[in-house]
Amino acid sequence: MPDFRCSLASLADEEPMVGTAPTDPDILLVEAPGPWGREAITENRLPEAVRDFLAGLDLKVFLIRRPGGAAGPGVRVFRARRHGETYAVTTTVLDAPEQLLALDLDAGLTPYDDSLWLVCTNGKRDLCCAEIGREVTDVLAERWPEGTWETTHLGGHRFSGTLLALPSGITLGRLSSKDAVAACAEVEAGRVPLAVTRGRAGRSGAEQVLELHLLAGGDPDVEVVAVPGPTRRQSCGDLKMKGTTRYEIHPRPVA
Repeated sequence: MPDFRCSLASLADEEPMVGTAPTDPDILLVEAPGPWGREAITENRLPEAVRDFLAGLDLKVFLIRRPGGAAGPGVRVFRARRHGETYAVTTTVLDAPEQLLALDLDAGLTPYDDSLWLVCTNGKRDLCCAEIGREVTDVLAERWPEGTWETTHLGGHRFSGTLLALPSGITLGRLSSKDAVAACAEVEAGRVPLAVTRGRAGRSGAEQVLELHLLAGGDPDVEVVAVPGPTRRQSCGDLKMKGTTRYEIHPRPVA
């Protein structure tokens, strides 16, 4: 199926996307302009020692780049650690990527309070992320030129265009160039655009589903149960059929 697009197939099947945000509580973002390979952390233009360093870290690493291929000045680094419901974001700018090897990731960064919009665009991993994601970053960059970045694998290619917002952790899906700015403006205002929200990153899938259920006015006296979903092709770039997880909301049993 050379013309297969995972996002169109997922949409046609009405696949639920709630509960699919990244669950990582500790995230490192490193600027790496230029092309990324399928395994972006090891397939990029960073020096070999830096690639090895990033691959060996015990936290989630995303590479980022400016829309349109612009780079610098310097190498921007962000770290986002879950703090309560949201993330605490810190940052620094390095003169060269090799300085990462000596950077104190705990004390060597300063607080960052502005919004970050991280849009998955790695075309080597998935065509939908490249085709839809780059259109989304273009329109977001017009509104938030400093806060908009292309990023590597966020998971959930089939929900492209997909975006991680920091510091909120709100993860959006099925965005287009027509609705992305309005959705992000809602997030920036402290609201959650339920129709395009996958969940809040840093939480389990079940916790994400419960939060969205409550925000939609649902009964709080429920439990969320993970169940096996259909086996499906989850990416344009991977022919394998993989199992999915879905979530059911049940009333709590009466004691």
